[in-house]
Amino acid sequence: MKIEAKLVQQLRQKTGAGMMDCKKALLESNGSLDDAIDHLRKAGITKAEKKGSRQTKEGLVYSYIHAGSRLGVLVEINCETDFVAKTDGFSELAHGIAMQIAATNPLSLDISSLDESVIAREKDIFKEQAKSEGKPDQIIEKMINGRLQKFYQESCLLEQTYIKDADKKVRDLITESIATLGENISINRFTRFSIGE
Repeated sequence: MKIEAKLVQQLRQKTGAGMMDCKKALLESNGSLDDAIDHLRKAGITKAEKKGSRQTKEGLVYSYIHAGSRLGVLVEINCETDFVAKTDGFSELAHGIAMQIAATNPLSLDISSLDESVIAREKDIFKEQAKSEGKPDQIIEKMINGRLQKFYQESCLLEQTYIKDADKKVRDLITESIATLGENISINRFTRFSIGE
């Protein structure tokens, strides 16, 4: 099957993938643009998982100041090379992450970096809430776990629903960026500043 260059270009514009990857995906999907996008996404996630163990020593510290200058964010996002750190795609990712932090004020990067005392306090609160609702003991434990998962989704940056796309988490955004930019990417740290806080 012959794949037209115009179709390859369309797929490149939609996905940001390399020319040969786009051509291969179109061949695999018999020229269907939608199927080729799915193929690239699946392949990209697999590639991203393989790149996840590589060191990230380059990157940038990105600053975001919200309109009115009463709220700001500094976030350090790392990648493998200085070349990728200077790309528009990497800057767009940093901007999106900074806006996420400004909007949601997460307590930590992920579940493992959440302070144990915070988790213990939340468990106690959830337990008391469930008891006050008169729930039996076997239900209380399930309720605590369910409410704890919701707490993680609200409080841990990587677990949050991405503000620009409700169908993905911030973790998914990072994975997609790894696939698109071709390097491992990690968020190292962040700080949110707000007047009066």
